[in-house]
Amino acid sequence: MPIVTYPRGSAVRQDGGVSDDATTASASAPFLIDAGGDAGTDPRAFATGAADLEQAGFDGIFAAETKHDPFVSLTAAAMRTERVSLMTGIAVAFARSPMTVAETANDLQLVSGGRFILGLGSQIRPHIERRFSMPWSAPAARMREFIAAVRAIWSSWETGERLAFEGEHYRHTLMSPFFSPGPNPHGNPPIWVAAVGERMTETAGAVADGVLAHTFTTARYLREVTRPALERGAASAGRDATGLGISVPAFIAVGETDAELAAAIRATKAQIAFYGSTPDYLPVLALHGWEGVHEQLHAASRRGEWTQMGELVDDEMLAAFAAVGTPAEVAAQLRERFSGLVSRLSFSASYPIRPEVQAALLAGLRG
Repeated sequence: MPIVTYPRGSAVRQDGGVSDDATTASASAPFLIDAGGDAGTDPRAFATGAADLEQAGFDGIFAAETKHDPFVSLTAAAMRTERVSLMTGIAVAFARSPMTVAETANDLQLVSGGRFILGLGSQIRPHIERRFSMPWSAPAARMREFIAAVRAIWSSWETGERLAFEGEHYRHTLMSPFFSPGPNPHGNPPIWVAAVGERMTETAGAVADGVLAHTFTTARYLREVTRPALERGAASAGRDATGLGISVPAFIAVGETDAELAAAIRATKAQIAFYGSTPDYLPVLALHGWEGVHEQLHAASRRGEWTQMGELVDDEMLAAFAAVGTPAEVAAQLRERFSGLVSRLSFSASYPIRPEVQAALLAGLRG
């Protein structure tokens, strides 16, 4: 497939794309196509993988916070890439202070030449309190204030005005010139927020530039729940929701042979079952009338019947959550489901995909 390159330093738009003076690699696709680097590898290996993904034609690369710090991995990746946007997908906001996030994000925006996107998530209470030893309270309200504090810090650096942010959870009132890096020549990076529930999605609409949807979602849930919540949040802050982005890591079950596709379907059903057993994701199933399936999955998980749970996901449910078929069929389904609905899309697969299959899928999406 043709690989389109961008000039180094092309500015990232609020939707995470590049500025209008550069040609996007997804010019013929209805959304930007991202890839997740292997979060389990060390930053050096992540950077090598990022270079390969850029060469393969992806528009963006995201790093999750699991075994390694995503900011470090993306810094290494910035040194090995030239055109792709680089996103934390996600960095745990409540494990840090707004000041440390503002500093690190500002530096990554410099190092990447304006290609960085700050993706933040709340994580869950046990991890914040017991893994990070940090305070937890009202995650949506705290996230809203966290982002406001980061923006206040950036504004102080940009304008030289006194830093005077005082909220319920965060207070930043000291910034002498010695500690200010000054305005970023590439502008401040966009901020996206990970959300499943309506309250956090409304928060994203009010204060962020986009929402990072969870893998366990459907096109119907995005249309009927996520997008309206994003618009409500934007309206509450007097903002226009038109320019706000939605990123979705879409389930795919793809294969070029019958055996390959059958294995992909089994793995995808198992992953859907795993998420479907979790009470936090019940609203997605409830929208489709599948509360009973959740009850069965939850009960099976409590019995430890992990290998059998995938059998409870029938073909109708599979089709709602995943694009299924050959690379051409999967590409066509993704286009039909998400065109005009999302601005960024990545692939979620719990099984290995051969490079040839991935290339065919990308080619199909490019049209």
